[in-house]
Amino acid sequence: MAAVPAAKRRRLSPPEDGAYPIQTKQNHKADFLKNASKWDLEQDYETRPRKLNKKKENKRLPVRTVEGWVAPAPAAEEVKSEEDSDSFLGSGDEAKEEQEEKVVEEQKPKIPARQQILEAKEELARIASLVNEDPEEHIHALKTLAAISDSENVTVKKLALATQVAIFKDLIPGYRIRPLSEEAMGEKISKDVKKLRTFEQRLVTGYQAYVEQLGKLAKASGHKNEQTAGLASVAVTCACSLITAVPHFNFRGELLKLLIGKLSTRRVDADFVRCREALETLFENDEDGNVSLEAVTMLTKMMKGKNYHFDESVLNTFLHLRLLSEFAQKASYNSVDKAEDQFNGKKLKQKREFRTKRTRKDLKEKKAIEKEFKEADAAVSHEERDRMQADTLKMVFVSYFRILKARSPKLMGAVLEGLARYAHLINQDFFGDILEALRDIITTAEVSAAAAAGASDDEDEDAESDDDDEIPERNLTRESLLCVITAFALLEGQDAAKAASALKLDLSFFITHLYRTLHAVSLSPDVELSSKSLHLPDPNAPESHIPTNKINVQTTIVLLIRSLTSVLLPAASLRAVPPLRVAAFAKQLMTISLHLPEKSCTAMLGLMNRITKSHAKKVAPLWNTEERRGDGVFDALRGEVEGSNAFSGTVWEGELLKRHFAPSVREAVGGLERNVREGLRG
Repeated sequence: MAAVPAAKRRRLSPPEDGAYPIQTKQNHKADFLKNASKWDLEQDYETRPRKLNKKKENKRLPVRTVEGWVAPAPAAEEVKSEEDSDSFLGSGDEAKEEQEEKVVEEQKPKIPARQQILEAKEELARIASLVNEDPEEHIHALKTLAAISDSENVTVKKLALATQVAIFKDLIPGYRIRPLSEEAMGEKISKDVKKLRTFEQRLVTGYQAYVEQLGKLAKASGHKNEQTAGLASVAVTCACSLITAVPHFNFRGELLKLLIGKLSTRRVDADFVRCREALETLFENDEDGNVSLEAVTMLTKMMKGKNYHFDESVLNTFLHLRLLSEFAQKASYNSVDKAEDQFNGKKLKQKREFRTKRTRKDLKEKKAIEKEFKEADAAVSHEERDRMQADTLKMVFVSYFRILKARSPKLMGAVLEGLARYAHLINQDFFGDILEALRDIITTAEVSAAAAAGASDDEDEDAESDDDDEIPERNLTRESLLCVITAFALLEGQDAAKAASALKLDLSFFITHLYRTLHAVSLSPDVELSSKSLHLPDPNAPESHIPTNKINVQTTIVLLIRSLTSVLLPAASLRAVPPLRVAAFAKQLMTISLHLPEKSCTAMLGLMNRITKSHAKKVAPLWNTEERRGDGVFDALRGEVEGSNAFSGTVWEGELLKRHFAPSVREAVGGLERNVREGLRG
């Protein structure tokens, strides 16, 4: 087979110039720009497929709450960042504006304040009823109440605080809940016990948060803003209600700290009075003495921290302690006398009773059972209560004695009144220190009075004004009268003969001072005015002479009659009153009765009737000259009782008092004369 010849290739000659266009890189770029102007970019962006945010299906089960069955909120979706958006097309800013419009539209409309209060009342009432029906099942509602109490509406906040007080007072058990130890947490317990423990722990947690909230709100008491001050007042009221209703429960110290913090201020307002009354109620209702001891200890620390600059009514809360009537032992500020059956320093032996071995075993088992019953009933033994009250009494005496040493001007009256009330509980060691302090107070009063009298006689007006500025703001007359009352009240609470012989104190010092002040007290224009009397001060008197300290509600004449009664009509153990002392006081009392107002004069003559009944024969020579023995002249201005020579005088004041305009005064003078005549006949 013959071979096929190869195909002949035609030679191509190069084209002529300009026959075919040569495409260069510049031509490609020009064609691209020419065609790009025909592209529809917006239509291309619109038709481009994109990923849409599909809502995920909520597969979570509904939850049962206080409000009923509520579906859980869907999971939060991821927000696309600005980098993922097509910023080069200008769509990022538009997306932001759309999102802001949606957020504004999703905001709830504002509810009027009145509507909020009505809805809050209904909600609080519903929650309270649920908790009251089944506390263990709905104990988690305490968190809901705490959330409502954080409302911005002040009225809603007050209602929530008051509702929580009522709920806690119903829920709190009659015992203190202790925290569980690690061993107790690891123990296997029954379902009921576990449920009870859960309830108790949630109750304590909610109560702690509530007490802390009250403490924060109460700090704004007395604020200039009315709403803030009103909210603080509600918080103080809630704390006072809790401390008086459930003083045995947890966080008692925080509540006492709140009350005492308010009492430490010198501003006496409604909250101050409310806290003071709550503390007094707490002292009166405390049976075991534990709460009183804790409160008195905190009060003592507060007084010392304030350097004894506080209102005197705080100190008067000690007069409401139950140990005044229940405690029988005597104490001082550092020790308490032990109550033991002793005879000449030796403990008396009790008669031993024969018991068989079986009887002793039965008694031992019986005591063990009684001990378990006491622990189960949380009953406090008498020994424990006496120990608590003894410690409380020592703290009270510490406060009183420190204030006596500090000479706090505005607290001296309250201290002296308190010591007079506690006189029967003071032992002889503390008794001597107090009497020495009382003597110093009276001596200071006498020196101040003498200095004031000397300055008015000898110095010029400039010197007088300088002395007036240095005189402290103290009513020394009232303080001296209270010192006399306190001294004799202490004597009545002690064995006077043993106390006078052992301590070697001259008790006639107080009697002499009282005798010297009779004329000054009778000439005082404020003899019938107390700290609560409505009267205007003397406009011509300097400010330093205006008595600012409110000792008590008793008037000066009442204090004077109490002092005279203690001196002239003492207790049975102090009946031996010398005739010269009785006669000197009787003569002076009849003289000052001429200067006293009607009511004070009647009261003073009533005291004279009692004196003439008890000491008729001793004072008879003042009315009957035939019974008189002695000569000389009566000196009414003599500072000493024995040196006045009272039996040389005559009660001529009775003839003037018989013509007094008040019928009560005339009747009292007639009774004096009848008592003297009956005494002479007897």
